[in-house]
Amino acid sequence: MKFSQVYTPGKFGLSFELFPPKTPVGDEALFRHVAELMRFRPSFITCTYGAGGSTRTKTLDIVTQVRERFSISVGSHLTVVGSTVDQLRSYLAEARQRGIENIVALRGDPPRDEKSFIPAKGGLRYANELVALIRAEFPQFGIAVAGYPEKHHEAPSPQVDLENLKRKVDAGADVVITQLFYNNDDFRRFRDAYARIGIAVPLVPGLLPVTNLAQIQRITSLCGAVLPPAFVARLNERDDDPDWQFQVGVEFAARQVRELLDAGVPGMHFYVLNKSQATASVLQAVGWKE
Repeated sequence: MKFSQVYTPGKFGLSFELFPPKTPVGDEALFRHVAELMRFRPSFITCTYGAGGSTRTKTLDIVTQVRERFSISVGSHLTVVGSTVDQLRSYLAEARQRGIENIVALRGDPPRDEKSFIPAKGGLRYANELVALIRAEFPQFGIAVAGYPEKHHEAPSPQVDLENLKRKVDAGADVVITQLFYNNDDFRRFRDAYARIGIAVPLVPGLLPVTNLAQIQRITSLCGAVLPPAFVARLNERDDDPDWQFQVGVEFAARQVRELLDAGVPGMHFYVLNKSQATASVLQAVGWKE
């Protein structure tokens, strides 16, 4: 099922995002957790890959196995980092041959040893160029792109960031999935601005339930998301108690989800970090039917 078929009137797109494990033990654990998440009848599952384009082959292997084991639609992330146009075409051709229906098209972050993004020789510079390539040469794929309720950390202003997003959508994207965020007011403001600039494709919130304060502070420091001070204070009340942090994080995420559902979002995308417990607990807390 392509993204354009997931987000249609009367349907709700629930989805989960994985990353490629580094070991065979990690692979086994991943598929156990995916089996648990399948209880919630997701519409599709996506898989990212390592910084600088590493683990691309592993990403294809993971989404292929998820598709075959669980009979579910899948999507592979694809960035322009470190790739020529011909290498991008080769990846897309292999994804097509494997029966993968969807691509999450991203510019991607620069490798850790580079301070800013430098396009590969013979490659692309922007995500909208990748979307245009896919739409022109591989039209059978559904295409998702990323949106940033709190602004991409490299964008000089929210308006410039929205203009960049509109270019990606105008190039042929079917849906926008947001970066993680923890203040629903930021999402609502972003959604309003999104509509004003004339973007009409579905806007899907991306959520990462917090289970460990130190971990989420590392993640948000990289992507620019802001944790509400009251939420951080609550987590800090027992910073040495993992069960407490899990419980507080799940309760916070459940409130986020309820508010977003009430706001009429067309779907929800969970960054599950290859585990099922937190997302499953959140969905159970909001009464999601298994």
